[in-house]
Amino acid sequence: MSNGLTDGDDQLLRLISRGDESAFLAFYRRYQGPVYRFAVQMSGQVEIAEEVTQDVFMVVLGGAAKYDSKRGSVAAYLYGIARNFVLRRLEQERPYLTALDDPESAYTDVADRQDTLVELTRNERIESLRRAVLALPPAYREVVVLCDLHELDYAEASAALDCAIGTIRSRLHRARALLSEKMRAEERCAV
Repeated sequence: MSNGLTDGDDQLLRLISRGDESAFLAFYRRYQGPVYRFAVQMSGQVEIAEEVTQDVFMVVLGGAAKYDSKRGSVAAYLYGIARNFVLRRLEQERPYLTALDDPESAYTDVADRQDTLVELTRNERIESLRRAVLALPPAYREVVVLCDLHELDYAEASAALDCAIGTIRSRLHRARALLSEKMRAEERCAV
């Protein structure tokens, strides 16, 4: 899926603003997965991600006409809405139990396990990285999730977070450095 505006998105949003249910359903099917994954990666909680996803699409349903393609892509628009809902929920839920405490609740592996040891090591590293990402301060976590996990470019992340591109670059640089430090520290503890 492209993170930018596709030809059909502009038309779908116009139809949604006129109350077209089939257009909303098509738009929802296209963007529900990325919005949900963003919310899980930002909050670490399946319950929050489900509620945020629902809230984002309720905003779209009630305000599709407010989308302005000049301000950014549809993905940036949706991630910006989701970000605001996630941050509000995290403020309400502090401290919270993350999905990392029960990895099966948010992430499941269905891959064939031919080499169990290699797969376990890989899974441990992924879980370590998830914990490290969730431990980042929200300003750093959101740029990592948007730029590294959702592959938005700096301009799209800037539009989603409503800040300057230079801010995105500096936060991403600092976030990657923090993640690197956390992962090295964890590897030293494991040895």
